[in-house]
Amino acid sequence: MTTESPSEFDSLETLPTAALLAGLNQLDQTVPLAVQKALPQLEKLVEATVARLRAGGRLFYIGAGTSGRLGVVDASECPPTFGVPAGLVVGIIAGGDGAIRQAVEGAEDNATQAWVDLQVFSANENDVLVGIAASGRTPYVVGGLQAARAAGLATGCVVCNAGSAVAAACEFPVEVVTGPEFLTGSTRLKAGTAQKLVLNMLTTATFIRLGRVQGNKMVDMQLSNDKLVERGQRMLMDELGLAQPQAAALLAQHGSVRAALVAQRG
Repeated sequence: MTTESPSEFDSLETLPTAALLAGLNQLDQTVPLAVQKALPQLEKLVEATVARLRAGGRLFYIGAGTSGRLGVVDASECPPTFGVPAGLVVGIIAGGDGAIRQAVEGAEDNATQAWVDLQVFSANENDVLVGIAASGRTPYVVGGLQAARAAGLATGCVVCNAGSAVAAACEFPVEVVTGPEFLTGSTRLKAGTAQKLVLNMLTTATFIRLGRVQGNKMVDMQLSNDKLVERGQRMLMDELGLAQPQAAALLAQHGSVRAALVAQRG
């Protein structure tokens, strides 16, 4: 596995801070190029996800450690960004929610637990399951994908090694080969960055395709704090040519940018 290969940097403990940061940054710049090579694979996964969600399905992520946390983060950001129900995108981490903050020993080695975890949500053939695993060999993810695929779910993955067991277990693998890490084996670095980029792209492209964006605006975003309320007001000011007090009143009346636009335009 290239993610476990020795770093091209060595004697890290002897380097000054500037050299450490320069080395990390040097390798980070390779990540977007690795993601670019995987775009054709990602396109297929997005299309499959759009089709299932359009038909009433949901998107699930499973992963362990950093990979699981990234899935939870992406899932949690979809409702405020796109105004979708909280249960439409679900992130599941090996070891349960407590593992978000503190590692649970051995959780990733249980090949049957992911499917058990998914059944809490009654996952079924209408849904999509994406396994996230930098190594591409995590038993929790491999087993979950195999069980989900047998049950008729659409299955995909985000991995950072080529030819992995995780990729073989699913229909729509996305393989972003990021290579050796600055700190050997520390896949929270380049691999984690690549996974975050891919998950951002997956859900953003999916919800744009599902009509949750107008122009380039998050018209369905939840107005959950002052910053977002002000952003919503600016959207209405730009779209409708209103002054700020008018936009504020309209937004307060209708509760969302989209609703306000629809009401104003008829």
